Amino acid sequence: MTEKPRRSHKAGNGDDSIYWDKSKSRYIGAISLGFTSTGKRIRPTVSGKTKTEVRQKLRDLKKELEADVRPSANYTVGQAVEAWFARGLKGRDPNTVKTYRSLADNHIIPDLDKAKLRGLAVDDLDEWLDRKAEVLADRSLEILISILRRSIRHAQRNKKVVANVAELVELPKGRPGRPSKSLSLEQAVSVLRTGRGSWIHAYVVLALLVGVRTEEERPLLWRHVHLSDTDEDRPHIDVWRSVRRHGDTKTRKSRRSLLMPRFAASVMVDLKREQMRNHKGEWTDDALVFPSTTGKQRDAWDVLRRFRSLLNDAGFEEPKAWTPRELRTSFVSLLSDHGIPIEDIARIVGHSGSATTEMVYRKQLRPVITAGAEAMDEIFADVLDALATEDDIEEE
Repeated sequence: MTEKPRRSHKAGNGDDSIYWDKSKSRYIGAISLGFTSTGKRIRPTVSGKTKTEVRQKLRDLKKELEADVRPSANYTVGQAVEAWFARGLKGRDPNTVKTYRSLADNHIIPDLDKAKLRGLAVDDLDEWLDRKAEVLADRSLEILISILRRSIRHAQRNKKVVANVAELVELPKGRPGRPSKSLSLEQAVSVLRTGRGSWIHAYVVLALLVGVRTEEERPLLWRHVHLSDTDEDRPHIDVWRSVRRHGDTKTRKSRRSLLMPRFAASVMVDLKREQMRNHKGEWTDDALVFPSTTGKQRDAWDVLRRFRSLLNDAGFEEPKAWTPRELRTSFVSLLSDHGIPIEDIARIVGHSGSATTEMVYRKQLRPVITAGAEAMDEIFADVLDALATEDDIEEE
């Protein structure tokens, strides 16, 4: 008895169809979705080297169709990233956008620009991140994957893709970042002795002796610097602004008022007197404390350049190894070394808790009790008294 040939199954509406395309040397998978109003057949297709690969792609295609997504097979990672930069970063701080843009241009675009978003696999991203971990620090890796995740999420909202594969990858450990460091007491003294009378010297004094962040100094206004010295109102600074978006400080607890040590107060008095003497027109306390030559807010690069020049004049062997933010690290370390409790230091520097102060900023540990400005007066007592004496002699 001969076996009857099997009747070929015709795919119905919504059924899968897989066949070999000799001209392309690939398997083709198709789903029939009926016809358009003009009578044209709706039949989206996928292709692959094996039937198993095609079946998986057909399953993914069905998920996209069920989610009402109409992705383009040619939509790339580069297009998704550019779309996110164009529409997904509205209202963000310009410096943040600049950082994101730099990392995307130097790492994502060169490596993944032409990669099809629809065909991007978790393994592909894992391998790419492993390569990046060899040259980037942890923080840069975190920003990279954040850019990818947000870009694909933006593409999902615009129905360009269903799955966000970037959400499925695990971040590898990057290269160790440059460890922060702090000035020794001897180094701090040499810095305080250098460049007196200049704006950068006053800038350093506020960061080193008061603990103000460099991002809080650049937008500082004179109306927030209180220089009268009475029993009721000692010299202090209201740290209420920063260069961040909308002028907000880093956290709610970063908004604080800080007492100034005697030397810091005298430096700020001299700086204000000099600015008022050279000011053209009517003086107001809405003026910037550290304006650029054009009267605008100084940028971070200008501060960095002048700071390193000051260190060079102070006799530092490697001025380029230091950044202004390490003045604040030095402030914390000097207070801790002098014995100020970590909880008090955290409150002075505006941390929401003592964990960051202890793990990131403090370099020396000794348990004692006093307050910030008074402690700095004690730490630098001999030096600052000598500097004050020098000022009196110069005035005579």
